[in-house]
Amino acid sequence: MKTVRSDWGNTLLVCKKCSKKLGGGFGPKGKTPLAKALRSELGVRKGTLGIVEVKCLGVCPRGSVTVVNGAAPGEWALVRGGASVATVVAELGLRPDGD
Repeated sequence: MKTVRSDWGNTLLVCKKCSKKLGGGFGPKGKTPLAKALRSELGVRKGTLGIVEVKCLGVCPRGSVTVVNGAAPGEWALVRGGASVATVVAELGLRPDGD
């Protein structure tokens, strides 16, 4: 087996199917997918944090998007549509200071 080095400090898996069902659901107009809103909020650059949209995580919550934080894979987050992206970042522990 070969391996590939990612250089990411952490990885978030965001369900693309959930985001599609919400029609985006985030951002000022409520039309931005969660993954894109998180990238924008965090200013994600190569080598810091990987935010990967996956086809389906199999949870399918109504009105929410399923997110798996690689730092805590045993607890999956269900992010309600329209939630503040800054709050999501803080609750997922993506910024140590909570800002």
